[in-house]
Amino acid sequence: MIDTRILEITAELAKAENIVIVPHKGPDGDAMGSTLGLLHFLKDKGHNATVIAPNDYPHFLKWLPGSDNVVIYESQKEKADELISEAQIVFTLDFNHLSRCGGMQDSLMASKAVFVMIDHHQEPSDYADYTYSDSTMSSTCEMVYKFIEKLRASKKITPEIATCLYTGIMTDTGSFRFASTSSDTHKTIADLIEKGANNAQIHNNIYDTNSETKLQLLGTALKNLKVNKELRTAYISLSQEELDKHNFKKGDTEGFVNYGLSLDGIIFAVIFIEKENEDLIKISFRSKGDFDVNKFARAHFEGGGHINAAGGRSNISLNDTIVRFNKILPEYSEQLKK
Repeated sequence: MIDTRILEITAELAKAENIVIVPHKGPDGDAMGSTLGLLHFLKDKGHNATVIAPNDYPHFLKWLPGSDNVVIYESQKEKADELISEAQIVFTLDFNHLSRCGGMQDSLMASKAVFVMIDHHQEPSDYADYTYSDSTMSSTCEMVYKFIEKLRASKKITPEIATCLYTGIMTDTGSFRFASTSSDTHKTIADLIEKGANNAQIHNNIYDTNSETKLQLLGTALKNLKVNKELRTAYISLSQEELDKHNFKKGDTEGFVNYGLSLDGIIFAVIFIEKENEDLIKISFRSKGDFDVNKFARAHFEGGGHINAAGGRSNISLNDTIVRFNKILPEYSEQLKK
């Protein structure tokens, strides 16, 4: 985002009293960390800012500062629609197509507010008045940090802001081990720690607090693991019956797909999760090296994301989805065997 555009956004912020901040549907650590981090920054500047999430988010993120005041569109539609209609600025974070915000799409499209997109996914659409898009960035949280820097307000980063942004960077980089983690990412993390992010406590809150049922669900997922050694691929499936048996809660399957990717020789891992209430199969793709799961998801499963991490969906049964996946896989034989 060039300096002239930053000056324009600064002018818009000076005029705005009411601001809404929106993450994508099914918000993860980066989505909630970036929205809540920006929320604290804007509220500290005197704005009446609110985070409106399209739907609920995992329990392991609800300790984040400011989480208590998040408006959930699915259960608070009337309040959310009023906030959107009164907003002078709408920030959309960690997504770049309005279709990614579920039932909120119509309300946002009807808004007369100035839209600002901050996002690190590929192929952004053009709905926003101001777009800060960089697919080389590790996370949207790192981009919010850079955005605050561009506003020449780094000294205004409080421990609450630092905590939120650290959380999103940590989760979206797989605890700083993914290829998107740059030297600049580590410099950002160092500064956030200096500004009050308690890295050990954040890691414990996200990764080291598990329920008995979640661990049992992980055991079922690993039991369902299938490996195609020739095509260097592993996949996991979880049916609705298996989810119900282990009292599934939103976020319980976070990170499960990475167990397949951790196998020696595997460069492509997938998890298929049956969602009966949404009448679809939710799919997560992960890869190592040059195998582009963003292109794979876009081509075959109505999805997208990044080169090494993407999501998708299927509207046929769990079994038929897996059969279809296995039929598609040989088309990528040359890339997978490299």
